[in-house]
Amino acid sequence: MLVQDGLPARERLAALLVIILGIVMAVLDGTIVNLALPDITRELNATPAQSIWVINAYQVATLALLLPLATLGDIIGYRRVYLAGMAVFTLASLLCALADSLTTLALARVLQGLGAAGLMSVNTALVRLIYPKHLLGRGIAINSLVVAVASVAGPSIAAGILSVGSWPWLFALNVPFGLMSLWWGRKTLPENTAKAEGLKLSPVDVVLNALMFGLVFLGVDGLGVRVEAVPGGAAASSLWLPLAELAAGIVIGVVYVRRQLAMPVPLFPLDLLRIPVFALSMGTSIGAFCAQTLAYICLPFLLLGSYGFSHLEAGLLLTAWPLAIVVTSPLVGRLIGRYSGGLLGGVGMAMLCLGLILLAVLPAHPAQLDIVWRMALCGIGYGLFQSPNNHTIITSAPAHRSGGASGMLGTARLTGQTLGAVLLAMIFAVADPHHGQGSFVALWIAAGFAALAGICSALRLRQA
Repeated sequence: MLVQDGLPARERLAALLVIILGIVMAVLDGTIVNLALPDITRELNATPAQSIWVINAYQVATLALLLPLATLGDIIGYRRVYLAGMAVFTLASLLCALADSLTTLALARVLQGLGAAGLMSVNTALVRLIYPKHLLGRGIAINSLVVAVASVAGPSIAAGILSVGSWPWLFALNVPFGLMSLWWGRKTLPENTAKAEGLKLSPVDVVLNALMFGLVFLGVDGLGVRVEAVPGGAAASSLWLPLAELAAGIVIGVVYVRRQLAMPVPLFPLDLLRIPVFALSMGTSIGAFCAQTLAYICLPFLLLGSYGFSHLEAGLLLTAWPLAIVVTSPLVGRLIGRYSGGLLGGVGMAMLCLGLILLAVLPAHPAQLDIVWRMALCGIGYGLFQSPNNHTIITSAPAHRSGGASGMLGTARLTGQTLGAVLLAMIFAVADPHHGQGSFVALWIAAGFAALAGICSALRLRQA
């Protein structure tokens, strides 16, 4: 089924539900396992350090393959890549549920990450296909809302599942949803109307791309873990491996980018990064996701340790942030196209920055309402930024490069989240998270990243 300018309303809704289901599964599985790590460690006779690979294997595989699969979508069609990704993700979820050792679970998670990369890489490109141009802002707003909520809902959903079942159910529940999505997706997802010409997927470039992202991720993550593990700073002997990984990733990256510069349509989309609006939107996205991750991981320490709230109270207070995004997103979808994405993103990041500063200067014994409205301000600001920013990233790229733009969107999100998590580990290594100091430092740094993201967004006004 070829599409010229979106699908009719009924077909559009059916296709959107398939896309939403896939992105929810892919995003959730990046965080839903965290709460189950102690159980996995105990039942599979692993050490806590080894169990981290249940998370890292998924994240590295996803990040390393996002851009190659996005490019493949530009070549053979986003529908094919999406359905293949769903098939791999569903099979891998079954293998994860059946795993009887940490090694088999980690390998299954690598395969699951490959499937998730297929889903994430072309997700927004498919939204661009199914929505007509005059409604694209609303479609991206819905998609952005789903990603935002799924990004922070993992621990809550995991707690619900683990309260009635064991950790394999975290993966087993993906199987029926994955099979349903495959069957439904074959009927509803459209084919590309325009495919990239002259674009080739070189195995050498795929390997270099995977090594660059994988080694840099492992090196940066390893540095954060080592610094957090040793109070006062890690010993030099424990730092050599992550430093070597980071250095190797940078060297490979230089070689890889030099190869890409000679290509008219590169796998690493340097052609898109030469578009000023696109590049600034990427900077905005990385800064915003870093700020959100820093804040959203440190806030439970602040609420539970410093202010003495119960787990239930802390969970309800934290809900104000994603709830504000849910309320804001429909309105923002209508503003896209009427106002510049640079303006909306700049205002949104200014609100997020202000909200984070206000959280950082809370009194020693704040009322719950004081916390709620500050959380809501952060959520409104984040919601005001995300959909217009994603819309700009996708629409500033040519139609035949929607896959590359969609892949870069996912890469920016994962890069920002990884940077935020690593920075937080380093902050907590030198500032006690249980008595507030570390959390307050993290909130101030998060506010700084939100401000930088706002500056990047505002600079887009000069490109209009």
